[in-house]
Amino acid sequence: MDTLIMIAQVLLGLSILVGLHEWGHYIAARIFGIRVEKFYIFFDFLFPMPNVANFALWKKKKGDTEFGLGWFPLGGYVKIAGMMDESMDKAALAQPPQPWEFRAKPAWQRLIVMLGGIIVNLILGVIIFIVLTFVNGDSYLPASAARDGIVVGEMGKKIGLQTGDKVLNINGKPYEKFLDLISPDVLLTSNAYYTIERNGKQIRIDLPNDLLEHLSDFRKNQSFISLTPRQRNFIVGEVQSKSFAEKAGLQKGDKITAVNGEKITFFDELQSKLAENKLKSVELTILRGNQELKLTSQVTDEGRIGFAPVFPDLEKLYQKQDYTLAQSIGIGTVRAFGVIFDNVRAFGKIFRGEISFSKSVGGPVSIGKMYGSKWDWTRFWTLTGMLSMVLAFMNFLPIPALDGGHVIFLLYEMIARKPAPEKVLEVAQQIGMILLLALMAFVLFADIFLK
Repeated sequence: MDTLIMIAQVLLGLSILVGLHEWGHYIAARIFGIRVEKFYIFFDFLFPMPNVANFALWKKKKGDTEFGLGWFPLGGYVKIAGMMDESMDKAALAQPPQPWEFRAKPAWQRLIVMLGGIIVNLILGVIIFIVLTFVNGDSYLPASAARDGIVVGEMGKKIGLQTGDKVLNINGKPYEKFLDLISPDVLLTSNAYYTIERNGKQIRIDLPNDLLEHLSDFRKNQSFISLTPRQRNFIVGEVQSKSFAEKAGLQKGDKITAVNGEKITFFDELQSKLAENKLKSVELTILRGNQELKLTSQVTDEGRIGFAPVFPDLEKLYQKQDYTLAQSIGIGTVRAFGVIFDNVRAFGKIFRGEISFSKSVGGPVSIGKMYGSKWDWTRFWTLTGMLSMVLAFMNFLPIPALDGGHVIFLLYEMIARKPAPEKVLEVAQQIGMILLLALMAFVLFADIFLK
């Protein structure tokens, strides 16, 4: 069931993005009187072979356009009359240009048609971020919440951090939110560093330029930095059914104060004690109301006993910031375009060799994991908004077969005052599609086998 929910979210999100992207091309073409022969979500052929397995799951002819849902669940397309596109219909282009065809229109009109999908994706992304900002506002932990320092995972230890360190600033600047510790200013900046306080002394911790890569790896097992500050006040929350904790008699609301007679102050100390006693029994000293009790519990091979912690002090520290519609328009727009700027910075790190391409790109598997196995509308729209901006950015790249490739040829035509030869366009389209297919195959392989 969880997998079905994940797949449903991916299909819905991509259908919205691809559908509106292609609608951008469609509506721009119709405005200039260009005939659109097909409008398809997904491909009705085995991409990139337009003459193989031609059939649609659903189609309907309306006016000059055939609307349909293809069987090959990847992207989608509009077939604009008189244009070299995914269908590679060279026979139609061999005929004399007709007034309703793409190639018969002025270059500036064709440029707008090619930019139509990108523009719609940008508008969609901005609108989503504006609405999310207005509806949800901001809820965050201030940096001051980590008054007892941070909890450090294995990667943090490797670069010199220790549990209990207090991060004073990032790249020499103070920070407002706790999650700024793993913000793009840290992950996508070369030579980033923390200034920390340890035992009353200030120390500079230089962060590796490939930190993003390691953070992704360690999320599978142990995090680089806990997403919550170090906590001293914790109580037992939900006790897992049939767990060792339940068998030992642990109850919701209990406070664990010692393990095997050794006093614990912080929750991470409890985690460490349990990890030291995997597959063993431990004696827990707990405070239940005003009564101190001792319970004996077995520990799993993962160093757990089976309960969820609750941090009362932490919950009180969360700050909520609401925004007016006018504020949301400005903040949402900045956040939307911030996605593009972050992608540019990420590409910069890839080109500089600071992070590997295979671990930085994500395909349908990665996208599915990001959407998650539980349906959360805020997360769904946040991710869909981000993907809309990414789709606009990727389509603007000057790669043949992408919108950006067509834009380059149109700009050449406008500057040189003559179109590029049709043979050049045809070869460029073929090369572009081969490159895209190879890239998609690599991304899918990396998604499954390299992550």
